[in-house]
Amino acid sequence: MNPKVDFYFSNSQKWQSELEQLRSIALDCKLTEELKWGTPCYTLQGKNIVLIHEFKEYCAFLFFKGALLSNSDGILIQQSKNVQAARQIRFTNIKEITDIRDILKAHIYEAIEVEKAGLEVKFKKTEEFVLAEEFQKKLDELPELKMAFESLTPGRQRAYMLHFSSPKQSKTRESRVEKSIPQILVGKGLND
Repeated sequence: MNPKVDFYFSNSQKWQSELEQLRSIALDCKLTEELKWGTPCYTLQGKNIVLIHEFKEYCAFLFFKGALLSNSDGILIQQSKNVQAARQIRFTNIKEITDIRDILKAHIYEAIEVEKAGLEVKFKKTEEFVLAEEFQKKLDELPELKMAFESLTPGRQRAYMLHFSSPKQSKTRESRVEKSIPQILVGKGLND
């Protein structure tokens, strides 16, 4: 146990016993407990294996390379269609955790083996992401915008593409594109 992480478990108002149980399972697997992104993260030789996090409706184990795990029991969840590597196992009560303690350990041990083998998740290329119609229209209208966008790093391009394509309504997509044009033109990413 890493004392720097203790606060995370003692400050939880809704999931304290569940989080402590997840901590116990991760530590039983001989992983190093660290604090990353304000969250308990369990590593092997400096490589992230699994972290514990809580949300309003559930708490979860998040496997960094969960997409590479077998998931034969079907409990690993892709948080959204845009999450490529990570997978979660979600819990809403302590019994759900204790009932599958051995299965959770098996997933952790498999994640450790994935890391030891040096396996990597094959990420989609930037051009494979959906380009919102509203943004494509602006790129076609404004050559300087197209040139500025293509000069951005692939990560910045993907961030904009996801930001523009996620709203359901065209009006919202248009608004996001319009608000972002000045930032793109000066070579900045969505969150710069």
